[in-house]
Amino acid sequence: MSFLYRYLIVAIACIAMLLGLQIPNFVDQYQKRLDAHLREVTTNLQPFQDIANKYLAGNLGKLIEMNINSDANPLQEEGLAIEKMAERKLRFETEMTALQTNLAMKILHIWLNGDQEILEEAKSHYSYAVPIDQNALVVGAVTAIIILVMAEILFALVHFIGIKIFSRLRRPHTST
Repeated sequence: MSFLYRYLIVAIACIAMLLGLQIPNFVDQYQKRLDAHLREVTTNLQPFQDIANKYLAGNLGKLIEMNINSDANPLQEEGLAIEKMAERKLRFETEMTALQTNLAMKILHIWLNGDQEILEEAKSHYSYAVPIDQNALVVGAVTAIIILVMAEILFALVHFIGIKIFSRLRRPHTST
């Protein structure tokens, strides 16, 4: 039985290591997607920013407000569309700023507060790879250690509970 246990632990360690190796790759793909979306929305917003620079001292908010408060429905809708683009750009800029840190903090940020749109896109278009760089090896090893410790605790708990149940079943009942 102990050889099965050893093989199970080795299998868990290998799977955990492979999963851990994927984490820096996912962070990289997430960050690249975010950057691409930020560049796209910046490019799409630029003509409106140019108009704001030319007529409103660079105040894009005033341009949006002018359009929204216009009597013409097409201009109102255009104002809402520009406002949506500006909000999207600000959201992506804020996310990029949050990712200007070390790998551990990036992982934590994406896991807890990642942009849902970018996360879903990164998950659905994720391309698996086994990068062999220092970050991937460290994260892979840490992931393997954490999962192995959790597995050991789980196995010990199952073993302890099994012994308790078995000892109760074997104990002879005394009658008074």
